[in-house]
Amino acid sequence: MQGPLSSLKVLDFSTLLPGPFASLLLADMGADVLRIESPTRPDLLRTLPPHDQGVSASHAYLNRNKRSLALDLKQPQAIEVVKRLVADYDIVLEQFRPGVMERLGIGYQALQAINPKLIYVAITGYGQTGPYRDRAGHDINYLALSGLASHTGRKDSGPLPLGVQVADVAGGSLHGVIGLLAAVVARNETGRGQYVDVSMTDCVFSLNALAGAGALAAGVEPHREAQMLNGGSFYDYYCSRDGRWFAVGSLEPVFMKALCEALGRPELARAGLSPDHAQQTALKQALEIEFERRSFAELTTCFAAIDACVEPVLSFSEAVDHPQLQARQVVTLVPRSDGSAQPQMACPLKFSDGLSPPRHIGVSVGAHSEQVLAEAGFDQEQISAMRANGVIG
Repeated sequence: MQGPLSSLKVLDFSTLLPGPFASLLLADMGADVLRIESPTRPDLLRTLPPHDQGVSASHAYLNRNKRSLALDLKQPQAIEVVKRLVADYDIVLEQFRPGVMERLGIGYQALQAINPKLIYVAITGYGQTGPYRDRAGHDINYLALSGLASHTGRKDSGPLPLGVQVADVAGGSLHGVIGLLAAVVARNETGRGQYVDVSMTDCVFSLNALAGAGALAAGVEPHREAQMLNGGSFYDYYCSRDGRWFAVGSLEPVFMKALCEALGRPELARAGLSPDHAQQTALKQALEIEFERRSFAELTTCFAAIDACVEPVLSFSEAVDHPQLQARQVVTLVPRSDGSAQPQMACPLKFSDGLSPPRHIGVSVGAHSEQVLAEAGFDQEQISAMRANGVIG
């Protein structure tokens, strides 16, 4: 069984989270992904705890189904290896700061001259242009500059550090895959590859979908706990008697009616869609009281039986055991090198033709160096010389 992207070959120069998560999706969908890694400065993700049998669990997940070629890109012979490989590859994925690949001699122009059909995807914090193009940053910085953090959190305590890296993954990884696949479709029509410039700040700025549209078109500046969906209405989290939380999203009248009836307060339903701030505040306070009167178990049992858009806030382990996620098989077992298996999050995309089962967890640096070079036409004497000279690892 082959995945829908089994015809694509990807050279992945990325590290940490944005690029590797993007290439994980590609590899899960069948693409042949080859990581180009430094033999002397391994990806920081390899050291990130926690570890399972001496291997970072994050690295083992993000780099499953990928091969690894250890190349010292500071050596001219390594650059020649990349140039030979790129003739047979469809896509280059990198997330260095702008100009780094050009200085190494393997930027888009140099590689596109070798392979005109090449699609080159660069994921960066701020993009290839603008005054911040060379500036360092991380997920929290991109959320700040995009305006998203300004209307996320509580009025009294300010912005909240989120539990997932929204700018890295939703901004960088997912938009990177979208741009890459769009370029593949265009290449099918034109026969030409192209350069895809993915700025995590740009992409997370576009995620201000509702609040940003209102600000630009209607001049309504979004603030924390001021909009219907960011805590400015009853649409929020509520704490049970025993300190557990519930998400209440009962926006439509039918769901608000079901919520209020379940709590024994049907008269509250009238205020559900009221634009009046005072009514929303009163409704929110009433809901807080009703949730605080009941235990987590009582509330879970109550709302499991009705459609009211109310769900318990689960821990990660509880989510894994939830019957809905169990039915969707969101966890899979991935082979380790010793023949055992590691549980990992499965590819979330379902295809009617299916996907191949995972082949292996993330491998050691350079695990496939000799195999890849042999496939590229280097003989054993050349490969041994490169290893002796530190070109490969």
